[in-house]
Amino acid sequence: MSGDDTPPGGPPEQLALIRETVRRAKPRTWRGAHLAEELPVARVVVDKGLLHLDQFFDYAVPVAMADQAQPGVRVRVRFGARVGAGGRREGGELHDGFIVARLAGTDYAGPLAPLAQVLSPERVLTPHLLKLSRTVADRYAGTLADVLQLAVPPRHAKAEAEAEPSPAPLPPPAAPAAGGWQRYPQGPEYLTAVTAGHAPRAVWTALPGPDWPREIATAVVAALAGGRGALVVLPDGRAVARVDAALTELLGGPERHAVLTADLGPKERYRNWLAVSRGSVRAVIGTRATVFAPVHDLGLLIVWSDGDSSHSDPRTPHPHVREVALLRAAEEGAAVLLGGLAMTVEGAQLLRTGWARPLAADRATVRETAPRVRTVEEGDQARDAAAQAARLPTVAWQAAREALRSGPVLVQVPRRGYVPRLACGRCRTPARCRHCAGPLEALGAEQALRCAWCGIVAEDWHCEECGSFRLRAQVVGARRTAEELGKAFPGIPVRTSGRDAVLASVPGEPALVISTPGAEPVADGGGYAAALLLDGWALLGRPDLRSGEEALRLWLAAAALVRPAGEGGLVVIVAEPTARPVQALVRWDPAGHADLELAERAQLGFPPVSRMAAVTGTPSAVADLLAVTRLPEGADVLGPVPLPPLRGQEQERALLRVRPGQGGALAGALKAAQIARVALRGAEPVKVRIDPLDIG
Repeated sequence: MSGDDTPPGGPPEQLALIRETVRRAKPRTWRGAHLAEELPVARVVVDKGLLHLDQFFDYAVPVAMADQAQPGVRVRVRFGARVGAGGRREGGELHDGFIVARLAGTDYAGPLAPLAQVLSPERVLTPHLLKLSRTVADRYAGTLADVLQLAVPPRHAKAEAEAEPSPAPLPPPAAPAAGGWQRYPQGPEYLTAVTAGHAPRAVWTALPGPDWPREIATAVVAALAGGRGALVVLPDGRAVARVDAALTELLGGPERHAVLTADLGPKERYRNWLAVSRGSVRAVIGTRATVFAPVHDLGLLIVWSDGDSSHSDPRTPHPHVREVALLRAAEEGAAVLLGGLAMTVEGAQLLRTGWARPLAADRATVRETAPRVRTVEEGDQARDAAAQAARLPTVAWQAAREALRSGPVLVQVPRRGYVPRLACGRCRTPARCRHCAGPLEALGAEQALRCAWCGIVAEDWHCEECGSFRLRAQVVGARRTAEELGKAFPGIPVRTSGRDAVLASVPGEPALVISTPGAEPVADGGGYAAALLLDGWALLGRPDLRSGEEALRLWLAAAALVRPAGEGGLVVIVAEPTARPVQALVRWDPAGHADLELAERAQLGFPPVSRMAAVTGTPSAVADLLAVTRLPEGADVLGPVPLPPLRGQEQERALLRVRPGQGGALAGALKAAQIARVALRGAEPVKVRIDPLDIG
């Protein structure tokens, strides 16, 4: 084994040393095996995601494994083993890995340990995927091994054995009709360019309504018609199911595309992934990890709703689907379609720099397809007698009553549960747990208060500030809202959709549908008759740089499920009418909102007009890391600032900001500093996250 990732080569005596090591190996270990005659060295990336081991390692290839030990296959190696006198292996543990190359020699001066096992002859790590994974690891200050864990699904031996060896792909379908893309002035032209093999890049502001899944499917068919592959990444399984249904309808069956989601289970997901890897399927749709799918001759990359936090991987090194897609498109020369009902500041930045072009409908078409939006000020709700009884202002209550005559009504509530946030009824001090200072919540009308962090029941609570025993709701949850609205509208069915049980769709008959943001089901029969967006301040008031952008995205997603204004569709939002996101919703102008947000970010020097990293840990650990980090010239250090304790330890976070073009240098500096700290025994861990989503 060697820790070398330099170009292959080396003097002939090194190859002789490798051969001698194998020849002198004991029979109980090698069973008489000899070294492969051609390319006897395998360069391996070992599945050991430690920063100081982020390199390739060379191993000897026994002749018995020579045919199967090809670049891209999974292998098992003994990591950390020493080869002593006589070729005997000493110590080391078995680890999985991937062969990245077969070489004639090695730059390592000592004897090489042999490959322990070829786990499968399937070449799952393609050169394109290896290069992309390396680029992503460098961009996010991570390791290649960590990225490969995200990019290559775990092997399922039975699925691998049952899958067809290498079936030929079906012939390209006919070019699709523009369909719904005719509503966008540049839509047909974009499809034509994709089919012709060009690589147009667009930021697509989709029209409200149920048509966006079919429009995505049409773009995929356009790529297939040109003889190239297509890849679609969506935020959740419900969105995947809608695009899957549209694509199956357009292609006349499910044979031409594959679906990759965790809900499929390990066997079916790996079977579908193999179909893509072997080239029998050229189109794939799925959730986050799908962005790495090894689509042959990739011609089109689509990311839907790139502002959804589901697109940011919670696992190290936390890559974001949008950024991975842009890196991959640039490397493979593919077209890009960054779409959504809302627009992120990153999308606006791509338009401002000219990297992409806008793909949007004119204002007349927007007005035809969007519902009418009315606002109710928060203060009006507090003074409204109807709101005290049903938690709805009179305007919203009347809108719901009228809409229930013709169809279902959607009610969006920013929190799940019963009363998830409580405060003192006299002085409004938040109710906190005496054990961990976490927020107290009520799970039901007759249930005791419980801490949302540690779960301890708070008996005999009283306010530490004024001594009062009275409580009031800061935010009323979805279950409490459903209970109150059920009383206000007797005889009307009430359905709930949230984290515990998310509904994919509801019938088009009159009903109240209470949902948390992002869990809104689709209403059959043309959409909801009305939507009520409650407690807007709860979304706008979050202490985060993206609070306005995120609030607008969630409101647009709910409002887009409502019928057009010409069919009586109405949205009532309870929020400050002058707030920028509220005005953008009323005008249905997500692009204008993104432009204004981007202008403010530019003045403040925040991403995406700069690059940023968040460093989180104990105060001493953060200070230690900052002390050994050689930051790029002109870098700013914001903070550190205290964070809530983690497992009883104090936490701090510092933000490191650099100019555009210095992101790679910042990631490299932080990675080098982390590696330097590894040498210090007992060094406390520090979490490094490049381009963090939440900047409070």
